[in-house]
Amino acid sequence: MSGQRRGGGAAILVEGASDRAAVLAAAGLLGVDLAGDGVDVVPMGGAMSVRRFVAELGPRGAGLRLRGLCDAGEVRFFERAGLPVGAVFVCRPDLEAELIGALGHARTQAVLEEEGDLRLFRMFQQQPAQRNRTLDQQLHRFLGTTSGRKEHYGAALASALPADELPAPLRDVVRAPN
Repeated sequence: MSGQRRGGGAAILVEGASDRAAVLAAAGLLGVDLAGDGVDVVPMGGAMSVRRFVAELGPRGAGLRLRGLCDAGEVRFFERAGLPVGAVFVCRPDLEAELIGALGHARTQAVLEEEGDLRLFRMFQQQPAQRNRTLDQQLHRFLGTTSGRKEHYGAALASALPADELPAPLRDVVRAPN
């Protein structure tokens, strides 16, 4: 946290660093200055930590207004932590799939090429465990295979989209009122 005083500012709670990278990239595309607006994007190290972050940062803690971005399978943790339904923006099934879906296969692979990873992806596709998977499954899995890759591509894939093509949960969590 950037040291917001009690009752001032807001926070977007996200599961991890890749989600934070995508939110920050989306904010840039949308022309939203989150930091200037007093909004911190807080990676929690997993959705199961949301209750602790709500307690520390929300109305009974630091007094920040909270909203969250999560995968469909994790929404229950956000709701149980006390975030209202309208403050939780849900990626279906997850952020990587939302970004790959918004870009499509050709543009996603073009981003891999621009980032110097297309050759590695082609080798990855030839592994026995990957051969029978769909291209969506291969792309999704590839993004999580190396430390730091998921975070890097959270920003790279989001940045490759025009603002009007950002997945709704990503766009809406950035534009939500503070």
